Amino acid sequence: MTDCYAYIRVSTVKQGEGASLEAQRDAIIGYAKRHQLTITQWFEEQQTAAKKGRPVFTKMVGNLKRGQAGGLLIHKIDRSARNFADWAAIHELADRGVGIYVAADDLDFTSRGGRLSADIQAVIAADYIRNLREECIKGLKGRLNQGLYPFRAPIGYHDNGKGKPKTPDPVKAPLIRDAFRLYASGRHSLRSLQAEMARRGLRNHNERPVTLTGIETILNNPFYTGLIVIKRTGAVYQGIHKPLITNSIFKRVQDVKSDRSCPRVTRHDHLYQGLFRCGLCHRPMSPEKQKGHVYYRCQNRSCATKTIREDVLEKFIAERLTGLQLTKAAAKRLHAWWQNADVEQSLNAKKRTLTMQRDAIQSKLDRLTDLLIEGTLDVENFNQRKRVLTEDLREANEAMQILQKSRTSEADLLKFIELTKSLAQLHKLANRDEKRRIVSYAFSNRDVVEKSVELKPCDWLQAVQPGSGVTYGGQLRYIDRTLKTLAD
Repeated sequence: MTDCYAYIRVSTVKQGEGASLEAQRDAIIGYAKRHQLTITQWFEEQQTAAKKGRPVFTKMVGNLKRGQAGGLLIHKIDRSARNFADWAAIHELADRGVGIYVAADDLDFTSRGGRLSADIQAVIAADYIRNLREECIKGLKGRLNQGLYPFRAPIGYHDNGKGKPKTPDPVKAPLIRDAFRLYASGRHSLRSLQAEMARRGLRNHNERPVTLTGIETILNNPFYTGLIVIKRTGAVYQGIHKPLITNSIFKRVQDVKSDRSCPRVTRHDHLYQGLFRCGLCHRPMSPEKQKGHVYYRCQNRSCATKTIREDVLEKFIAERLTGLQLTKAAAKRLHAWWQNADVEQSLNAKKRTLTMQRDAIQSKLDRLTDLLIEGTLDVENFNQRKRVLTEDLREANEAMQILQKSRTSEADLLKFIELTKSLAQLHKLANRDEKRRIVSYAFSNRDVVEKSVELKPCDWLQAVQPGSGVTYGGQLRYIDRTLKTLAD
């Protein structure tokens, strides 16, 4: 009697829980009894045969090449191989004198006709996989074109079955928003954010704390903005699921991750860390505490900007805010403009401009598809340009949503005027987080040049300055957000 190995396989663990493996085992045992073969060892695998490299199969073939058994028993050809590399390994075993026995078809590998029949079945098995892959890809692309994500939902979303969009998880979605906002603030490293989110209760799909790699994956995933990007191909699709964050927050996070905003959490958690840069070499000013004082240092040793103390920074900020405070004359001018201006007309004009921008972007997207079809663009460049244009379109849509929600009343304007008249005092009385918010919201550029500090006011603050040339109407959509920041 010939000593043989027996190999049985299913494609997935779930299939392994069914009757398929037992059915294969029974058929092989029956065949072995009829042909007087002895099964010395069983090899069982729960993995697809579409690709080479199955560990159990590879180990078994190696043992057979070393002569540890004289034959191999399989149920069917497609149970042993669905790719030509593994099928070639079976042929090599037969050429070495190893007996190959197929229980379901009783193929004779010692004859030319038997091996030809087996080859034909192997080709059919490989072709089946190719066809199945094409059909699966076709189905996936169909879902993606509908804006549906056909894969497992990212953390923060629920799966709702095939053909349905992902929906926000009521528990995890708010924590995902917190993760993006905390990192966008520039006060967290990935490691400190991972610890903070674990403390707040963010868990992965297995209900375990999200790992450091998991946090980075979340921050890199544009799915949370409503965009579907297939990493392997770079293809971009507009999802129909509800976004958890805005595109502007996502971009801010990417800037912080690329170190353009110097995100750091230090042992002392310094007040203005991540907010100031060297105006000469454009590197971040890193805080450190020495002899009871906090110094912000340019890390470029050859730069003329060396260090500046935190209390000196505070004085520059206070002086700049004092100079930008709304004067009585400017306050009257702003109030008079409000009473005489057609605010609704200004908002409508801005909406028309945004509508034209959106239409122009959409036209470019349509033209992009034509260029791909014509062969002018390759797929890689098409995906890159499509992603940029899609993000631009999302930003325009977000700006339109802000405009549509703009309902600034005269009472709101008066409150805005009073707060802007006392910016320096607000900053002086604020706590640490409020001070950072006021500084970041009041100044678009914050540079240290040698021993001086240059602070460029944001557009909304420039608009209220006499002779600025910036129109009030163009800044209306910022008043609501500015009021909230200053009032806090």
